[in-house]
Amino acid sequence: MRLHVRGRGLPDGELVEWWVVDGMLSAEPVADAETVFGADGAGGWILPGLVDAHCHVGLGPHGAIEMDEAVAQAETERGTGALLLRDAGSPTDTRGFDDRAELPRIIRAGRHIARPKRYQRGFAVELTDEWQLPDAVAQQARWGDGWVKLVGDWIDRDLGDLAPLWSDDVLEAAIDAAHANGARVTAHVFSEDALPGLIRAGIDCIEHGTGLTDDTVDLMVEHGTALVPTLINIENFPDIAAAASRYPRYEQHMRALHATCGARIGAAREAGVPIYAGTDAGSAVAHGRIGEEVEALKGIGMTPTEALGAACWDARQWLGRPALEHGASADFVCYTDDPRGGAAVLADPTLVVLRGIAY
Repeated sequence: MRLHVRGRGLPDGELVEWWVVDGMLSAEPVADAETVFGADGAGGWILPGLVDAHCHVGLGPHGAIEMDEAVAQAETERGTGALLLRDAGSPTDTRGFDDRAELPRIIRAGRHIARPKRYQRGFAVELTDEWQLPDAVAQQARWGDGWVKLVGDWIDRDLGDLAPLWSDDVLEAAIDAAHANGARVTAHVFSEDALPGLIRAGIDCIEHGTGLTDDTVDLMVEHGTALVPTLINIENFPDIAAAASRYPRYEQHMRALHATCGARIGAAREAGVPIYAGTDAGSAVAHGRIGEEVEALKGIGMTPTEALGAACWDARQWLGRPALEHGASADFVCYTDDPRGGAAVLADPTLVVLRGIAY
């Protein structure tokens, strides 16, 4: 099927026209193409497929899920225009999805890597000796799509509070191993203490980052470390704290991190830390909420265009995937109303095109 669309692009707002043939974008007119968007003029908006830079296709509240449920998760993302997903750790092997043209593209980080009893049960590869980490990272790097996911901190029940999982020298060796295998590394981090060692070891991205301080923000700027704050998931912190009342230090710490999160992430943005949109969908967060995460990024000081870019053209560049360009796969989303107008608009695209097929 040959398609034609007309509308405004972002971030510049200029009028654009694209043709689709054999699943690819063409900037040159294509004969016999059907105009499926913008037929009545230049109204409407055309964006590259949205990006959820932190989600978990194939993950449920207790770990791995059945494949049909994982497919439903991916289809939900497609329905809201999220056509590129960075899967930040999943125990379910979804590599077969790459052969299914109707499902979003997934960049996989393999499985989370943690220590025994230091993460959610059933989610992670658990290492009994922390010096197993470099080999485990190399293995996940070879399995995945250019990313590896570490658990940087979690509750230590002996201490009764959040604490790092790994020594600094182990982290340095592990991140070097990932880079040697062509992969970038990211880490789940809630608290303050795990951040300096991870950043100095050369980690490429921090997930959540609720424990950022002025010093660690400066370190991130120095090292070029990215941040995916998953703001809509951080709204669950009060419930997490309430469920952990037998660990009062941890409970108080989680409440404090929740209360100061907006200011800390806002300070990172002001300092120039690159920030991208991710929902953490898969267990505590439902899939299909990237529009809400974009809206939440406005709350930490991003302009509407900047926040949308963090879930679209900027995120695609960071992940090394094309936006709208001649010869690229026809993965784009069309909106009748300005997609910067709010979560409800972003979550309800007029037209979704994935690999040249309209939905």
